[in-house]
Amino acid sequence: MTRIPPDRIAAIEARRDELQALMATGDLAEARSLEAMTRDGDEELRAMAADELHANRVALETAERHLALALLPRDAADERPAMLEIRAGTGGDEAALFAGDLFRMYQRYADARAWRVELISASASEAGGYKEIVASVTGQGVFARLKFESGVHRVQRVPVTESGGRIHTSAATVAVLPEAEDVDVQIDDKDLRIDVYRSSGPGGQSVNTTDSAVRITHLPTGLVVIQQDEKSQHKNKAKALKVLRTRLYEAERERLASARAGARKSMVGSGDRSERIRTYNFPQGRVTDHRINLTLHRLPEILQGEMDELLDALIAEDEAERLAQLDAA
Repeated sequence: MTRIPPDRIAAIEARRDELQALMATGDLAEARSLEAMTRDGDEELRAMAADELHANRVALETAERHLALALLPRDAADERPAMLEIRAGTGGDEAALFAGDLFRMYQRYADARAWRVELISASASEAGGYKEIVASVTGQGVFARLKFESGVHRVQRVPVTESGGRIHTSAATVAVLPEAEDVDVQIDDKDLRIDVYRSSGPGGQSVNTTDSAVRITHLPTGLVVIQQDEKSQHKNKAKALKVLRTRLYEAERERLASARAGARKSMVGSGDRSERIRTYNFPQGRVTDHRINLTLHRLPEILQGEMDELLDALIAEDEAERLAQLDAA
């Protein structure tokens, strides 16, 4: 157990009001009294005082860490809903099936936390997976919990189409973007080119006989959003604008973060979608997050949405890295 230095105790005392609200046990005055008892009295009393002093110091250090975490600058987007985008990568039909597995994993996790998942658009593959799927996730602390999921997710398994029993490696990319509000991103109508056309996707005759599909191009940035899942042109336009606003908001967040932090890259990664972050190995039943060297032999449970152990570890690593930077400043 690391002893709290006197100057650190003085710093804690200076913030005593905050500490008292956070600590369930442990008191600085009691710590000093117990420390005196470890030097005086009989052997049994000294041993009892030492045990209590240890527990007291653990409580103080825990409270101090909680306070430090509470004082860390928070991501302003943490309480926002998020736009979840999953796209099949290398691997053909198997990658598309894996993209579907990932979407269902997040959907189950959202259900367990009473979050709402609204499908924005989906491009299904012939094998039953998704070439691309975009959804809006709303609820308490959505972005804070899911923001480290952005990146390349890799799967190692025997595809259902593989007759020889060989293990294949496929991948899908995940992007988790905080949703923007109207006040965050002002979009001028003159900066948009809106094209409407007949939907070419699935949905039945009623979709394909009207010009309901919408393609919006944001002229200043060149961003293009296509929406054709709804039968109504109005609904497709509203969804496309929501996606566009979110992507513009995230681009501005990244620009500001880069300007503030330079090339800083945290322990849990940059969130870049080109970065491989995790491997799902079916033969060994394990999930490995490469950013924090964490391996869990609970692949079936994780795919069923039991992601808290994984997400908690990522959040804890990020907090530890930011605390270390705070101490070094």
